[in-house]
Amino acid sequence: MANRRAPDGLAYVVWEITLRCDLSCGHCGSRAGKARGDELSTEEALDVVRQLGEMGVGEISIIGGEAYLRADWSTIARAIKAAGMSCTMTTGGRSLDAEKARAMAEAGIDAISVSIDGMAAAHDRQRNVVGSFAAARAALGHLRDAGVYTSVNTQINRLSFPDLDAVLDLIAAEGARAWQVQLTGPIGRAADRPEWLLQPYDLLEVMPKIAELSQRARSLGIRLWPGNNVGYFGPHEADLQRGAVDGAHTSGCGAGKYVLGIESDGAIKGCPSLPTASYTGGHVRDLSIQRIWEETRELRFARDRVQGEIDELWGFCRSCYYAEVCRAGCTWTGHTLMGRRGNNPYCHHRALEHDKQGLRERLVLAEAAPGLPFDHGRFDLVVEPAPPPVPLAAITVGKVGKTSAKKRLRVM
Repeated sequence: MANRRAPDGLAYVVWEITLRCDLSCGHCGSRAGKARGDELSTEEALDVVRQLGEMGVGEISIIGGEAYLRADWSTIARAIKAAGMSCTMTTGGRSLDAEKARAMAEAGIDAISVSIDGMAAAHDRQRNVVGSFAAARAALGHLRDAGVYTSVNTQINRLSFPDLDAVLDLIAAEGARAWQVQLTGPIGRAADRPEWLLQPYDLLEVMPKIAELSQRARSLGIRLWPGNNVGYFGPHEADLQRGAVDGAHTSGCGAGKYVLGIESDGAIKGCPSLPTASYTGGHVRDLSIQRIWEETRELRFARDRVQGEIDELWGFCRSCYYAEVCRAGCTWTGHTLMGRRGNNPYCHHRALEHDKQGLRERLVLAEAAPGLPFDHGRFDLVVEPAPPPVPLAAITVGKVGKTSAKKRLRVM
């Protein structure tokens, strides 16, 4: 099994094994909470493992919701390992105690990433549970004590950004080895909270800060690992993107090229973050995973692009110097902001180019999300003269819309 090669470079699968969750995060793309009514059975899940093993996949990351709230999570994890693949997990850690940590180690899970989105006040506000930060930090300790390789993942938005230095200090103190950061995108519940999201011009402050943190992380023996919508072009790309060496650039969206996403009802997408309605290629109950991967246009859109082709691009991205290579970068970010792919305002190079002209781009919510898992609204993009910059740390993020002040955080 280990010597097999996956078709067309498929190496990594992110599998939402349940939508059940013990948190109610304000930026959750899947709007997790209750399990889907038609989640795969144990038998169906094990068949998914078999198919992915036969396709030569190297790693499966099981997520939720909260993966360990599914009763057979350890059966699935053990099957992944038995099929010769690496099994990892991402968790919010709310009820990940010492016993669960030992069970994860015994199941053979290779690495577990705990979500920490700022320090206590910012994290608990985003997770909608007072005490969730303390629980996540405790989970890191339990996993470390159980001998599990641990890392941290962090959403970067207007709530978490001021705390990033302190988060890195925490990661070092807890002995985690890697840190993945990603810009919060307006998908799922995050689409209901535009006041939390970064504006395109915020990248003028955010990207240099991430580059600075990357260097400090290396000095602490921690690898800062940018998510797919961080680090495209601009002066810090080579430092941030693991594939950017010797002047080379990252090559845009990887959905359906080497990564695949599976929802808990068996829906297959080229990336786990992509909007379900627009990017589901098929369901495992109807077609084999290999056939969905090889034949459906929803999974092949990035793989089938002709070198240098920019017909799909529009707006600023169409005329950009890097258009033929970048192709609007991260598809899910651009699509969930603008309503379709091909134009992505979350770009450092783009922000710098506007700044040179004394301009900035500002996103304004034009159409609300309908309220479904992995849904999105649509934003209008305003180009305007840039006022004097205000540091992100000085901005107070109010509670508006669905984050009304009348709504109290739950207490653990």
